[in-house]
Amino acid sequence: MRQRSSITVAVLTLLAAQSAFRIPAQNAIPRPRTRTYFVAADPVTWDYVPGGRDEIAGKPYADTAFFAGASPREVSTKYKKVLYREYTDSSFQSLKTRPPEWEHLGFLGPVLHAVVGDTIRVVFRNNGHRPFSVHPHGVFYEKSSEGVPYNDGTSARDKMDDSVPPGSTYVYVWAVPARAGPGPMDGSSVMWMYHSHVNEVRDIDTGLMGVIIVTSRKMARADGTPKDVDREIVANFAQVEENDSWLARDNLPSRDSLRILSPIPNPSEVQAIYPWFSKFSINGFVHGAMPLSALTMKRGERVRWYVMSSTNDFDFHSPHWHGNTVTIAGMRTDVTFLGPMAMVVADMIPDDVGTWLFHCHVSFHNEGGMAVRYRVIP
Repeated sequence: MRQRSSITVAVLTLLAAQSAFRIPAQNAIPRPRTRTYFVAADPVTWDYVPGGRDEIAGKPYADTAFFAGASPREVSTKYKKVLYREYTDSSFQSLKTRPPEWEHLGFLGPVLHAVVGDTIRVVFRNNGHRPFSVHPHGVFYEKSSEGVPYNDGTSARDKMDDSVPPGSTYVYVWAVPARAGPGPMDGSSVMWMYHSHVNEVRDIDTGLMGVIIVTSRKMARADGTPKDVDREIVANFAQVEENDSWLARDNLPSRDSLRILSPIPNPSEVQAIYPWFSKFSINGFVHGAMPLSALTMKRGERVRWYVMSSTNDFDFHSPHWHGNTVTIAGMRTDVTFLGPMAMVVADMIPDDVGTWLFHCHVSFHNEGGMAVRYRVIP
């Protein structure tokens, strides 16, 4: 009887120990699911220099433009754009609050997280002034969810996704198979971009671009984020041609005397031998105007940078991290290279405390304002 009691006590003790070391529920492998996002194309006034300061130079932003026979005029940093924005439900009445850790996204659309085996469902509402769409990279889609108008032999229902009229709603459905997830030389997650593709050049210059992040199933949290990463950061290096925006005529001021619509180039762009109506931005910020709080991380954190470029002819960039290094496909570096529409994943474990420059190393891009700061705290 005593022996039997001893065995019982031992078994109960073992079970208690196992319970104490049980894997938490949040670390369990999530089951495949459909992840629904409510995304609208909204008219928005975007400020490339919120706060009015050139934080790279550490002084007020005060560029001016000159005209023959006229006094200098300050260059506006605010532009009418159409941006992807996330809502809480299909009524599109309440914007979904963007958490502080994603404040750095700027004018990019919401991040669409998914796990290999999931399905992404985007309920898209076009609140813009002309037809727009949502075209994804990397994931699996049928013709009815491609979001691009061209002579592809389809008709009727399979054409409705190509060009969503103003005031209309369309549902895009994208599967996330293994080939949309990390490959043999990737880490636990990869990035893909999405954008409007009715007129690829003008739609993107108007502001319609965002990011999809796909995590491998064994490495995913329930919310779709990779569990071996503490902080995710997205950086879009874009030469935004505002003269190609659908809203260019609304943004270009008239010449004083002739009342002719004419672009006012940013003087820093002229000095960079680039006198076009361009904005050399990272996530829609120029000259260090991205709030430093948006790119603050802790020493020793596992930080994953998803770095991409846009579509214009000169969207060749060399992102450079000061102060810390990253690994890309297993190789150590502090500079990477981007061609148009390129996507790169870089992992960083910051060890150098301070405020550091993150900028494009193409000289005239850097001079034109393609630079932000990030901060590492103890």
